[in-house]
Order: sequence, then structure tokens, then C-alpha cells
Amino acid sequence: MTADTRLAEPAFSGLAERHRRELHVHCYRMLGSFEDAEDTVQETFLRAWRRRETFAGRSTFRAWLYRIATNACLDLLAQRRPQPATGGEVLWLQPYPDRLLDENTPETAAVARETIELAYVVALQHLAPRPRAALILRDVLGWPAKDVAELLGDSVNSVNSALQRARAGMREHLPAERQDWTGGESDPGTRELVRRFLDAAVATDVGRLAALLRDDVRCSMPPTPGLFIGREAVVNDWIADGFEGLGPMRSMLTAVNRQPAAAFYLWREPAGAYLPLTLDVLRITGGAIAEIITFHADQFPRLGLPERLPAE
Repeated sequence: MTADTRLAEPAFSGLAERHRRELHVHCYRMLGSFEDAEDTVQETFLRAWRRRETFAGRSTFRAWLYRIATNACLDLLAQRRPQPATGGEVLWLQPYPDRLLDENTPETAAVARETIELAYVVALQHLAPRPRAALILRDVLGWPAKDVAELLGDSVNSVNSALQRARAGMREHLPAERQDWTGGESDPGTRELVRRFLDAAVATDVGRLAALLRDDVRCSMPPTPGLFIGREAVVNDWIADGFEGLGPMRSMLTAVNRQPAAAFYLWREPAGAYLPLTLDVLRITGGAIAEIITFHADQFPRLGLPERLPAE
């Protein structure tokens, strides 16, 4: 595309739509929220259309859209979340379905697992917004420092300094065993561990579940506050309490953020079916569960999960 203020809206929309999914992933990394990312992509397209005369062809159309999207994210953060997350919790965190990651454009069809997993997204949310943008643009998208500086309105030295701070912050907030990342779907050990987790959870067997956890396991349930760390706290204050009074359950294996996830359904007699309960997203390292992030049932529709499961 070259600069052309006479470009008709249908043609412009067609060019922009080619990049919708990758822009959505970019905004999701910046914001940690699927819903906020959707709103920001829409805002990006509106701004791009209104400012289409500013595209002078000095960069690709794709890079121009990324500039607009990044600034839209920074504006949203300034309005809603000017302060980064603290204490290891991200209450606005939402999952990203793998089925949508697989719909990416050719440029980003293979979204790197380690840059979309929830632990990485959580660590990003602990960075101040501008260093967060610098790190994503430089380390994830591979932009030159000069282009990042131009986007942020800073000098190259300022961007490099912000990038150093951001990398230090990521090291502080990422799991210590980051090099031993979650096994892929084809990993037999991971598949077996997830199967055992589903079986034990449906059976509400606290002992069997406890045996699958690392000593330093972490559990949280955004947007509900509370971070549980360590097997004893997780088992006694999280799993046991969560099982209290539950009736029959069924489960379904799915995947979000390139991680295995278990969707749980609870039997509801008035409905005569199993209805959505929670979604557990697992981080597995060293053959054990290192983290469980649980999401509420309101996430099921966007993940493409069934509204109900019939009686067995």
C-alpha cells in the first residue's frame, strides 16, 4: 500500500483485516485481557481509518498498524491501569484460546509458546506500560531500537535503558525454571499428567491431586483476589475448600495460551445437564504441576467450549 487518501473504506478494511489476529495477540500481551485487546483492536482500526493520510509508505502497512495499536494500548493503560500489577497477581488476566492463535496470519502463525503462556503474560503485566511496550516490540516482534524509539517518542538510549529495566523485571517475575517450559501436546508425560489431573479432580480426590503438585505450586483465580503458594496452602486452602459441597462433575480437555487446560462442568438437576463451572489452566514443569490458574465459567463461550454436557 502506498499513501492514498482516496482509498475506499472497503479496500482499507480488507488490508487492515489481514492483520486483525496478530494485532489482537499483540494487544493481549500488552493488556493481559482478551476483552480489552478486542476493544483496542477496534480502536486501532478506527484511528487508522481516520489517520490514513498519515501513512506515507516509509514503513509497511503492517508496521504502521502496530504503531497505532501500541499507542492505543498505552492510552488504555493510562486511563484504566496506570500502575502495573504487584504481588504476582493479575486480577484482569483472561485466557487466550489456542483455536484463535492457530488462526494467525502467515507472519505470526507460529506464536512462540514462551511468549503467550500465562506466566509470561503475567510477568509482562508487572512492568510499567512503556518498558512493557519496548520489551514486546524489541524482544517479541524484533523491531529495531530506532523504530521503537520513534514509536515511543524517545531516544534510542532511553529505549535501550527501558528495555534493560524490562528484562530485569521479567527475570524477577518469570518462574525460576523458565527453561523447563510446559511440555507440548505431543509430550507423553504431559498428556498422562493432565489425564491424571482430570480424573482426580472429577473424583474430588484431594490426595491424588496433591501428589501431582510441585512443592512450590502456585494457584490463583482471577478476577477473584488471592494467591496461594506451596502445596500445603494450595491443598488445604484452595483444593479442599473448593471441593466442599460439590456434586457430580465432568471434565473436558482443551488448550489456552499454548497450555493444557481442563474445563469442568457441574451437574445441575434443574437443567438436567452438566453446566460450566471453572477452567483450570496448568503449567507443568519437571513432571509435576507448577501452577494452576482458574478462570470462571464466563470464559467458556469465547473458548468455544460447550454450553452444557449431557448426563453420562
